Amino acid sequence: MQDFIPFEIIEGDYDSGMVLLADHAMNRLPASYGSLGLPESAFHRHIAFDIGVEGLTRQLAAMLNVPAVLGCFSRLLIDPNRGEDDPTLIMKISDGAIIPGNHPITQEEWDFRLDTYHRPYHRAVERTIAKAASPGRAPLVLSLHSFTPFWKGVARPWHAAVLWDSDDRAVTPLLHLLGEPGDIVVGDNEPYDGALKGDTMYRHCMMSGIPHALLEVRQDLIGDETGITAWVERLAPVFKRLNADPTLHEYRIFPSRTGPYPV
Repeated sequence: MQDFIPFEIIEGDYDSGMVLLADHAMNRLPASYGSLGLPESAFHRHIAFDIGVEGLTRQLAAMLNVPAVLGCFSRLLIDPNRGEDDPTLIMKISDGAIIPGNHPITQEEWDFRLDTYHRPYHRAVERTIAKAASPGRAPLVLSLHSFTPFWKGVARPWHAAVLWDSDDRAVTPLLHLLGEPGDIVVGDNEPYDGALKGDTMYRHCMMSGIPHALLEVRQDLIGDETGITAWVERLAPVFKRLNADPTLHEYRIFPSRTGPYPV
C-alpha cells in the first residue's frame, strides 16, 4: 500500500459545504497485479474506470474551489462503489471480458483488497465529508460517474442522468436545472437504478441523512478536453445553485428502497 495510495484528496474550501466524489476516476493498478491478465486495451474501456470523470472532477473542484476525493485504483481490482458484501465487489467477468487475475481468488486476497484499497478510500471519503460539515449544517455531496453511449448494441439516448434512492432533495432541482436549457436529454434513474445497498451514496449519505445526488455523464461527451471543459461550464453554475439552497444542507434520513439500514 505504501507505494500505491488508493485515493487522492483535492483540497478546497471546506466551509463551502460541498464535496465532490469520483469513485471510478482512474484505471490504475498496483504494479504487483500486472494487468490482472488482461490486454492493455481493456484499461481504456469503461470496465476499468469512468472515462472522462477524473478530468471533469478536477476541473469542477478547481472552478468551484471545493474538496473532492478521487479513487485511484481501477474498478477491475475492487469496486469502491459496491458494499463490502456485494458479490460484484471483485468482478470475474465484466461486459464480456474475463478477468483472469480475479478468478479464482482466495478469501485472503479478497480481504487484502478490501483492507488495502476499498476501506482506505472510504475512510478518506468519510474524513472529507466530516471536514466539510459544521454543527447543524450538512455538506452537499455530489458523486460523478460516466456511462457508455451503447450497451449491448443499443444506443443510450441520455446525455446525462441522475441516479438516486429515495432522498430527492438534491435530485429534483438537479434534474430541473440540467433539463432547463432544453438542449440535452437527462435520465432519471436511467440507464440504471440508483438504489444500491452498500454503495458510496448509501454508505456516506443515505445512512446519515446527508443531501446528495449521483450524476452520470455519457462517456463520448467527456472523452476529450473539449468535452470535459464544455461540461464543466454547464455543471459549475448548476452545482453553485444547488449549494446555495439552505434546504440542501439539512440532515434528514430517508428510508432506503433497498430495505432497512443495518443496525
